[in-house]
Parts: sequence; structure tokens; C-alpha cells
Amino acid sequence: MTTPAGCAIAGVGHTAYSRGTERSTLELHLEASLRAIEDAGLRPSDIDGVMPSASARRSAEDFISNLGLRELSYSATLHMGGASTVGAVQTACLAIEAGLATAVLVPAGRRGYSGERISTSQHVVEAIMAHHQEFEIPFGNIAAAQWFAQAAQRHMHVYGTTSEQLGHVSVTMREHAQLNPGALMHGRPITLGDHQESRMISTPFRLLDCSLESDGAGAVVVTSADRAADLRHPVVQVLGSGQSHGYPPTSLTQKPDMAVVSALGVAGDKAFDQARATAGVRRSDIDCFLVHEGFSWYVIAGLEALGFVKPGEGGPFVEEGHIKLGGRLPVNTSGGALSEGHVSGVNHLIEAVRQLRRDVPVARQVADCSTAVVATEGNFFDATVAVLGRAS
Repeated sequence: MTTPAGCAIAGVGHTAYSRGTERSTLELHLEASLRAIEDAGLRPSDIDGVMPSASARRSAEDFISNLGLRELSYSATLHMGGASTVGAVQTACLAIEAGLATAVLVPAGRRGYSGERISTSQHVVEAIMAHHQEFEIPFGNIAAAQWFAQAAQRHMHVYGTTSEQLGHVSVTMREHAQLNPGALMHGRPITLGDHQESRMISTPFRLLDCSLESDGAGAVVVTSADRAADLRHPVVQVLGSGQSHGYPPTSLTQKPDMAVVSALGVAGDKAFDQARATAGVRRSDIDCFLVHEGFSWYVIAGLEALGFVKPGEGGPFVEEGHIKLGGRLPVNTSGGALSEGHVSGVNHLIEAVRQLRRDVPVARQVADCSTAVVATEGNFFDATVAVLGRAS
């Protein structure tokens, strides 16, 4: 694959992922940002665009002041919850291609264990939640585990998906985390029996179906593909991107079909259409899939929504081992939100870049990895998708 005009991810960086920190969310974002800038072979003074995270209550001024960004010419903030990270990369590419910026910093992350937990009521409540707070929370539909559990339960009813198939997702993510010393669950393998015996959270989700509450942040630096070719690492090109907001946008219970993440399908079609036009890349060419999975079911739903399998085939696909390293489509090779850490999906993007650079440990490296898809979800089925490729 040659390098066409467009944009690329030139630098990635992250903090340690932990369960307990005294550091502020801003401190975590700044550390990750400095690591990403250094990884790209740039200096903070080279950054002229930044995409602050609404979910972390960050602003452009945070980075101007603390990183000394004297020439910032572009900033924007998306309000798509966990889908914002990949959406921010898309927006950064638009800014670069329009000549509004040359190097855009995209940070994300959270204090999801030490601060922003449901139990502490410190989590960020965005405006999109207003209807849900008025009409559903008073009746007990309070937490994301409940919202997504209803969707998973509907999927089970329609397609026959089983709890054991959800368990195969969780076990696979934990297996991948054993190959990643930076994963929170490294050194803590599980079996399908462990999954089935873990306590019920919200039917059908057991504890091991739920993503981690964790602290940490990550960041990427986006620049033009031409400039990236002169920097430190092999070029990781953004070949296509798409985003879509679910309808209606304010609740899962009011979706026409909770068993289908239609917005992810729309975003994926846009991303694949661009990737095909840009580099001739199709779904069948994808070497690995990184999906921001708040819950095990979303891996199955994501495989179906993006057309890797047909509706109803996601459960058998994971049960047969196809999402494991060495399988037909390895998924979340670093452990994902279920076993590496839940940091607003930025760790999935970072892992995709590292897989394409081929600089992860050999044991978890996808063989000859040249293309990857990153999909993130936020709020009530908002979705963003990026198709990435390694330029030759």
C-alpha cells in the first residue's frame, strides 16, 4: 500500500492504566499528550491543533497553558461520549486537509475508578442525557449496564445468542491481556466457568461481561501523511472514517431495534466507502478489529453491524474462536476495555497503530498486519469508525 494524500497518526502515548490514583484527570491527559508528541518525534511547539475531551471536562486552554502551545490555530470538541475519540481523529483530519492545522493532538481518558464512577455520582452528565434523566432514571433505568443489558437481552431473544457466547468474548479479551504487561488484568486469566460463576449485574450481564473501572489516559498526534513519512515511525494512514448518531439520540429503549447498532453500520459504511476509494481496502482485507466494548455483547453487535458477519452470526463467530489472535479476525489484541483498561476507547486506537507499526510484542502481533478497523461507541449508540492502513 503506497501513501496517498491524506492524514496519518504519527504519535501515540498513554499513562499507566491503574485502579487508584491521586492524580487529576488533567495530569493524566498531559502525561499521555507529552508521550504521544515525543513518540511522533515532535515538540509541544509543533502542535497547532487540539481536540479536548468533553467527557473529561477538558478545554483547549488546559493544553495551551500547560504545554505552552503558543501557535494553536484550531480546536474543537465532540460530544459523543466514548465515540468522541475516533470522531476527533476524523475532525483532526478535516482540519489538516483544509489547511487549518498541521499537527493535531487528540487526548482522552478518565479517572473511572478514583473519581468518575456511577457509585460516586462524579461521572460527566452531558446534555444528551436530559431526556433519559427525566423519563427513565426515575423508573430505575440508571446505569449503562442496564441500558446495554436490555439490548443484549433483545439480541438473545431474536438471534439465540447465549450467555456462554458473551463469556467467550470476555475470556478472549482476558487471554489477550495476558500478552500485555500493561493491561490491568495481566496475570489474572479467567475461564468460561469463571465467567458463568461471576455474579449477575443486570441480566444477562455478569460481572465479567462488564468493562473495567480504571484510571488512565492516552493521546494520539494526527498530521498529514506526507509529513508523517518524514517522522519517526512507519506511516499509519487514516484511509477512511465515519460517524453516526443513533436515532432517537436520547435513549436506547426507544430505538427501533435495540438488537442492532444501526449507527455503527452507517459509520462503518462511510469509512469503508472512503477506504475503498482511497486505497482499495474492503472489509475482507481487514487484519484486526479494535472495538471499544463497554460490555461483552458489543463485540458481537459490532461484528454484525460492520458487516464482518451477518446478523445473528456474531455469537457463533466468537464461540468458534475467530476473534482470538491467530483467528480469522483478531479483536482487541491488547485486552480492550474488558481487560486492559477503560479509557474512552483511546487505548483501542493506540493498539491499532502499534499493530500496524508492528511494534507490539511478537506473541500478540497480528501477522503481517497492514489494515485495522477501530470502532468506538458512546452515549446511546453513537458510533465512530476509522479504517487505518500501514503505508509501504
